[in-house]
Amino acid sequence: MSFEENCSAIIKALAEVRVVPVLALETVEDGLKMAEILDRCGLRAAEITFRTKAAEDVIRAVSSAYPNLCVGAGTVLNKADLHRAIDAGATFAVAPGFNPEVVQEALAHDFPFFPGVVSPSDAEQAMALGCRMLKFFPAEAAGGVAMLKSLIGPYQHLGLQFMPTGGITIANMNTYLSIPQVVAVGGTWVGKPEVIASGNWDVIEQTVKEAVAHPVDHFMPGN
Repeated sequence: MSFEENCSAIIKALAEVRVVPVLALETVEDGLKMAEILDRCGLRAAEITFRTKAAEDVIRAVSSAYPNLCVGAGTVLNKADLHRAIDAGATFAVAPGFNPEVVQEALAHDFPFFPGVVSPSDAEQAMALGCRMLKFFPAEAAGGVAMLKSLIGPYQHLGLQFMPTGGITIANMNTYLSIPQVVAVGGTWVGKPEVIASGNWDVIEQTVKEAVAHPVDHFMPGN
């Protein structure tokens, strides 16, 4: 399938979960345990960031063990990381910023990639390369819902879609999810590194269940 078709398939999958846990995992074992909880609780998506040495191995293990999870790679900053994500079995990748070289490499391999944007200039450069799904980051620090709505305004007729990440919590996620152009939110709160490191899986499971239970359901793919 083409880049656009593959992106559409991922957008549809993310729209079903509405919350994408953003995870910095130090071990494969932690990754598999987290994936087991996500799968069992019905939150079948995750962004596993390349901020740890274990990330590539975690993506490979989770993708193999839980093929029904939509496993993305996060903090993909260069072409090497992009290929590590693809080779490990990730189904999509995201970045905190817009790097045209990485976007072009993803396009060349028809691999769903959602670059980070925080301004109209970022958005226009991403659109010029064919991106129609963007990560709005850092969402809260950059002005939150008001900024995102302002960013959407001039491009609403072009069908841009967004995944805000950065400062999103259970308390404010619905203010983002109520925006029609928001497919899903990225949430680091779902699996905080310190809670995972402590092995407090009961707390994490409760957090996952809350994330599953609370999103509004206004988004329809194609909006």
